[in-house]
This record gives sequence, structure tokens and C-alpha cells, in this order.
Amino acid sequence: MVKYIFVTGGVLSSVGKGILTSSLGKMLQVRGLKPTVIKNDPYVNVDAGTMNPYMHGETFITDDGGETDLDLGWYERFLDLNLKRDNSVTTGAIYKSVIEKERNGDYLGRCVQIVPHITNEIKNRIKNTGKAANADVVLIEVGGTVGDIEGLPFLEAIRQMRMEEGYENTLYVHVALVPILDVTQEMKTKPLQHSVNELRRIGIQPDIIVARSTNMINPDTLHKIALFGTIPENAVFCAYNAESVYQVPLILDKQGMGDFVCQRLGFNCTTKEYQEWQTFVNAIINPEHEVKIALVGKYAGLTDCYVSMSEALKHGGATCKTKVNIAYLDAEKFEKDPQSIQELANFDGIFIPYGFGSRGAEGKIAAIKYARENNTPFLGICYGFQLATIEYARNVCNLKDANSTEINPNTPHPVIDLMPEQKNQEHKNTTMQLGTHKIRLQPNTIAYNLYKQEEITERHRHRFEVNPNYIETLNKNGLVFSGKSTDNKRMETLELPNKHFYIATQFRGEFKSRPGKPSPAYKGFIQACKDKTLYKPKPTPT
Repeated sequence: MVKYIFVTGGVLSSVGKGILTSSLGKMLQVRGLKPTVIKNDPYVNVDAGTMNPYMHGETFITDDGGETDLDLGWYERFLDLNLKRDNSVTTGAIYKSVIEKERNGDYLGRCVQIVPHITNEIKNRIKNTGKAANADVVLIEVGGTVGDIEGLPFLEAIRQMRMEEGYENTLYVHVALVPILDVTQEMKTKPLQHSVNELRRIGIQPDIIVARSTNMINPDTLHKIALFGTIPENAVFCAYNAESVYQVPLILDKQGMGDFVCQRLGFNCTTKEYQEWQTFVNAIINPEHEVKIALVGKYAGLTDCYVSMSEALKHGGATCKTKVNIAYLDAEKFEKDPQSIQELANFDGIFIPYGFGSRGAEGKIAAIKYARENNTPFLGICYGFQLATIEYARNVCNLKDANSTEINPNTPHPVIDLMPEQKNQEHKNTTMQLGTHKIRLQPNTIAYNLYKQEEITERHRHRFEVNPNYIETLNKNGLVFSGKSTDNKRMETLELPNKHFYIATQFRGEFKSRPGKPSPAYKGFIQACKDKTLYKPKPTPT
């Protein structure tokens, strides 16, 4: 029988439900159980693909091309899973499905309502995803906060699942903030009490309460939470601030949460294996070296816009026993004040992330030029790959005003352009290259020696490509396209072999980076930043 764990949050968003849900999955996974995870997002967008990153952080891409909430990235990283678009469920997707069924006459003339039709659709999505994954446990994170009007159908659906699946097969976990007052240093539980009461009003009594606080809650606070939450004290846990988010499963398990969940759901789990996880955590919190990375982007005001990239850099750092300090620099600053580009001299490496549109593009190009001319380790990803192509075309190939048609449709040298098959598409998402695609790497190149194989698969999310009409010119002037799509139409990696470390990828390696299994491009970048020696590709064994 599949078990279901529902995670809700109160008081305010971004309190850590995604990390808690991932940590719950890890606690079950190390005990030999097979979890899968679903994110229920109340927003009316069908998926996260059309949202500005400042709204909800980055858009995380799954193998099958799903454009999902960033929390799916946390689930994948913690659990080393490859989730699908069905693991992300939004209000928009639910209503779209129900309306399509209504238009098809599937409801046989009935009046279509929130209950039962919307709630049934939500429940069916949850159950079908669990079956497809052949999971022992399905963890469902309900986005937003308790009391939000848009989240009520999801809460009603999970309330009904207790009755349908049974008490022994369902578990409600509620996480809420316990602030500490600056003046008195008192831990205040009233916000948590109010969110629990709101949850009860909806018809859900939490089985577990997790206090989110800067410090471990004291015994009096724990007693108060249990008393007013109407649960036993051994069902109250605290997720306090840690040096690394990857410590959270260990912190909660030490408090007894893993054993409590297994006992409550009837799992007979006698052992747990944290050795690999603990090794990775130790590498994160006890580094031997340190590097400073300049991440030059257009969304520098919200680090969640680059969360998968930041974590991939840290994964690479852990493997190199190196602490990675990331400075998020606004690319527009280098446009407004060209002299400020000299700030990059203070960093061990320059990283250019994804992006869309013209804002900040020239600032990123200036940073790429600085990296190339000053032999500073450089890694460009997605838009960073495209802008590196533009920078080389302008400043080495002497193609004046070379650009992307996304930035300047009238550029005389469109070195980055839409592919011919994309130009007649009406909807923007149909012009996107999404999900996993195969890539062939050329032997005796940096890319090949990073990945150590001729064919790899990586995830993509982009619209524009290197214009085939300019590849010969770029090659003649020294730019090496070391990775290509299997049909040779799309350029996937570029590099300058005589530089310290200079490589860019059209694909998004960060989406497959895992603790202990870093993306090879990210690991190579950190290694180059740490070693300060010329990175040369090794000859391919014959």
C-alpha cells in the first residue's frame, strides 16, 4: 500500500518546505524505502515556464522537458531522482485538464464544481504519479501558506485523502516559523499556533509539527507547541539554521523524526545508511581550500534565480575539497560604469549564467571579454554560451556589431539566431529546446576530458542557437565547438584550449548535478579556479 506524506506551511512562504520535504525523503531513502515527490503549486500558471525568475526563482527543467518549480531541483538533488513534469502540479494545469474534460463531455452533463471535480483531479494526479514511480511513499508539498484562497482546493484534496487512504497510510506534516525576538531573545510560538488553527479549521489536524527557527527550540517552547498543536511532544521537531541545507536530514533524524515517521506509517525500518551523505556534508562544511566566483547575471537581486547553478558550483567545490564563495554581480553595473569591470580581478573565476533578452547582455559580454583577455577561468552556461560566441565574433573575428537576433533583430552579423524550423512557430514554448538531448563530444578537447565519454545526455532550456553560417569563420579564428548535437546542427560546447580554463555549454549541466556526483563542467571549473594552473586536455587513449 502506498503511503502519503503531506507537507504544509504557515505564516509566510519560503520558510523551508522544499528542504523539509526533501529531507523527509532522504530520511526514508536511507532506510531502504523508495520515495517520490510532488509539488502542488497554487498559482494559475500552467507551469513555471512563462514566469520571470524574480516571481518564484529559477525554472527547473526535468528530463522530459517539464518547466517546473525550483523545489523539484531540491527533491532531485537530495534524493538523486530524475523526476518528470507530472511531479509538478499547478492550479492552472488542474483547471486546464478539468475544463478540457468538460468541453469533451466527459462529465456527462453534470455541473462541474471545485468539489468534487477539481479535488478529484488533484487526488488522481497524486495517486497516478505515485503508481508510475512504483514508490513506497509519495511526499506532497503544498505550496504557499495555509489560508491562501488559491491553495484551498489542494488542502481540501489532501483532507479527503485521509478518509480515502486511511489514517495508517497518510501523514500530515506542518512547518511554521518560530521567530526569536531581538530584544528579549524569546521564542514566540503564536504565529505557529495561528497557522495550526487555520489548518484545523480547514479540517486537517497535523500529525507532526516542525518549528522553523534560527536556533534549536528550547524544552518550554517544544512543550507549548505540542500543547497547543494537540500532538505528543515526540511529534515536534525543529529545523534550525544550519551551515549547509544538506545537514537538515541529519539534524532532524538526530531528533528522532525519521524513526517517528516510519513507526507512524507502519514501516519496519531497523537500519539507516548515511555514510555517503555524511561524507559529502563533511566536505561541504570542512573544506581545505577556498575560491571566489563572480556570477555575473541580470537576476542578481534574488539568489533563488540561480539556485541550481549555485548548488552545482558547491557540488563541484565539495569534490575538490573547496569552499565556493559566490558573489552575485549585476551585469548592468558593467554597462553603466565600464571601469567597474576591473572588480573582476578580485575573483578566481568568472561564471556567466542563463538569461533572456537584452537587459544586462552587454555587461555579461564585457565580463566574458575580461575573462578571455586576462586568462581568468571562465564557465558560461546557456545564454553565457551564446554571449561568449558573440564576444568572440566581435573582438577576435572582427565581425562588427555581431549579436543575437533576440537582442538586435537587425544585427549585420546574426551569429546567434533561431533555427529555421523554429521561425514559423506561433507559441514561444514551442520554439524552446527543452529537456534531455544527446550530445557528441570531440576527442582531445576540454569537454571530452571533463566528461570522459564521447556521448552524453544533458538538459536544455533555450530558444536561440549558433548560426551555422558563422561556424566556419569562428573555427578559423580559433574558437573550438567541441560538442554538437547528434545531427551536427546545434553547437553544444565551445572552448579555447590555450586558455587557463575557458569553456561554455549551451546545455544546463546544473540540472543533473548531485551531491557527490557534480556536473563535470562545474567541477572542472572549480578545479581550475583552485589550482591556478593551465588546464590542458589530455590525449585520448587509443
